[in-house]
Amino acid sequence: MNETPLMNLPNPTMRKTMSPFHMPAEWSEHEGCLMAWPTRKDLWDDVLDDVKGEYADVARAVAGFEPVTMVAPPGFGAEARARCGETVTVVELPLDDSWFRDSAPLFVLDGDGRRAGVDFRFNAWGRKHHPYDADDRVSGLLLDHLGIDRIPSDTILEGGAITVDGEGTLITTEQCLLHPNRNPGMSRYEIEAELMSRLGVTKVIWLPYGGLLDTETDGHVDGACAFAAPGKVVISLPDDPAHPDYARMRANRAVLEATTDARDRPLEIVEVPHSAFVAVAGDEVEVSYLNYYVANGGVVVPVAGLPQDEDALAVIGSAYPGREVVGVRAAAIAYGGGGVHCITQQIPQARPRA
Repeated sequence: MNETPLMNLPNPTMRKTMSPFHMPAEWSEHEGCLMAWPTRKDLWDDVLDDVKGEYADVARAVAGFEPVTMVAPPGFGAEARARCGETVTVVELPLDDSWFRDSAPLFVLDGDGRRAGVDFRFNAWGRKHHPYDADDRVSGLLLDHLGIDRIPSDTILEGGAITVDGEGTLITTEQCLLHPNRNPGMSRYEIEAELMSRLGVTKVIWLPYGGLLDTETDGHVDGACAFAAPGKVVISLPDDPAHPDYARMRANRAVLEATTDARDRPLEIVEVPHSAFVAVAGDEVEVSYLNYYVANGGVVVPVAGLPQDEDALAVIGSAYPGREVVGVRAAAIAYGGGGVHCITQQIPQARPRA
């Protein structure tokens, strides 16, 4: 595997101008999508079969827009192929868990369109699940499999903790990135510097909160907001005052209203006021409409099978004009602590040199 070194620059200001790579926005053209097959019995318990069905449904929905590669643990490839069907490619690699937004590489492009993958460290969201050593290694294995250069980083970072506009702006949450179970030896300044160095961003917007109920990831930003275009952010803004995030998401909105992006543009805010709670295995779980995947020509959105699904799909569709919006039932995935975005990772299209 080839490794692409980056300069160790002394401060974020220098990094802003010197990073040769940048992370493209999720709506940029994709070569394909990566997913991982769920097999962790101690996480899913009695809903394991249900969640396999939902993962397969998501894979087929995404495959309607772009190629999907499903990574299965050794010995589970045949099951994944049978459940997902012929439109999904299955490969076997060692895995502990199935949340590729967080354990797969974050792909970046340089000015010539050459692609690389940033291999951040992974510690199972603050060592919440064991073992996690295979998931910490899988990013490098995937880059080997894909033949893509690796950019190593010793920083712990999950892809669900960030959203980027592809033009220099990154949004994250203090609740997650400053949590002491991730990078206790790094200051906020040092975390910003690493994001700038590895992902080519020049401005980091810190929201105070992720979801209060999101104890699994400690408040990933993909439960709170997502860039939909340069200067446009879709946010969760529950309209029920009894919702646990009613005040928290309004505090996030105030931060976004008061700031500009890396190109000094004010942010247009699209609100998703709808919320969906469903019972799964005796627990009430929230299906987050914000936890969607943007594919080539489409948006695949988790839904709960409730009347408010259609309203949420319409709002999200308005934020992505020209894309087909597809809802996929994801209650069992929500039971495990995530949504469609959490189980997918896009591979941006490399651009050949002129």
